[in-house]
Amino acid sequence: MPPPARAGRRAGLLADGREILYFDDPSSGSLPDPPPDRRDLPPLPPPAELRRDELVDEWVIVATHRQTRTFLPPTRDCPLCPSHGDSLTEVPASDYDVAVFENRFPSLPAAELPGAPAAGRCDVICYSSEHDASFARLNDERLATIADAWAERSEALRADPGVAYVFCFENRGEQIGVTLHHPHGQIYAYPFIPPRAERMLASASAHLERTGSCLACDLLAQELADGRRIVAATDTAVAYVPRAARWPYEIHVLPRRHVPDLASLSDAERDELVRLQADVLYRLDGVFDAAVPYIAGWVQAPAREQRDVLHLRLQIVSPQRDVGKLKFLAGSEAAMGAFINDVLPEDSARRLREAAGRPRT
Repeated sequence: MPPPARAGRRAGLLADGREILYFDDPSSGSLPDPPPDRRDLPPLPPPAELRRDELVDEWVIVATHRQTRTFLPPTRDCPLCPSHGDSLTEVPASDYDVAVFENRFPSLPAAELPGAPAAGRCDVICYSSEHDASFARLNDERLATIADAWAERSEALRADPGVAYVFCFENRGEQIGVTLHHPHGQIYAYPFIPPRAERMLASASAHLERTGSCLACDLLAQELADGRRIVAATDTAVAYVPRAARWPYEIHVLPRRHVPDLASLSDAERDELVRLQADVLYRLDGVFDAAVPYIAGWVQAPAREQRDVLHLRLQIVSPQRDVGKLKFLAGSEAAMGAFINDVLPEDSARRLREAAGRPRT
């Protein structure tokens, strides 16, 4: 288990029985128990379904109930803002620092179904009660609280015997498919290892067997020696653009020390790593002087098997290839999985280095 969170932690239930957790910044002090959810909610939607695609031997998630999820509401109707008066949202409290709750429209089945490996879980993590905030501009204390929440939730979900992989990620921008603008991410507990993580695990395992060393550690050493694709670095963490980046802007952020997941980092390492994440996202916006769409996701080791093989990393990808131009997954990428990148990785790394870094807060 991770060390006790420095932030306070309070638990409650939503009106339909879903769990909600509040992670409080240390400076918030001791706060009262969470208020009750005063909404009269309809029953939860039917569960998602897992189906096996025999052609490629991969699981596909079918979640038809997500067609009815909230879609780009006006700010006054945002379900992730705090509750006030008669405006009741998914967060019953009138204010909060970080809130984590079970998604009302989960992509994964919450109960085990015939023919599927097991049940899963989808959590929403709200980074701030401020509707117009952004991850890159949160203060250092809040970033640490979010990182502690990721670590704690990852360990708690990993302890479920039906969970095979925990993925913490954020989607930003309507171009990515975001349906709520409030700053938030998600935490998926898959009952299987997702295909890309499975391929990364296979590559890392083969490299370990062949050389006796960690693939990520060796690649990091090569990037540091080359230097052209390094975006930023600290004593304990490095951000770089991989040599074979698939996306116009793709940045990997990882600790120098080999660890399997966020919970295995020391508090100081986790703080520095998440600050570097915010710095890279700040630079990404700076390259285009705009709020750039992106996906930022933590690649952690599987819940149980081969825990020592994968090296923790954050992968940030953006389809923004130029001002007013996006990279779309067309024939080669969507049909065959063969990516074509229009931007030289060395050039994107240089632009990110030259962009202003995030001020320390």
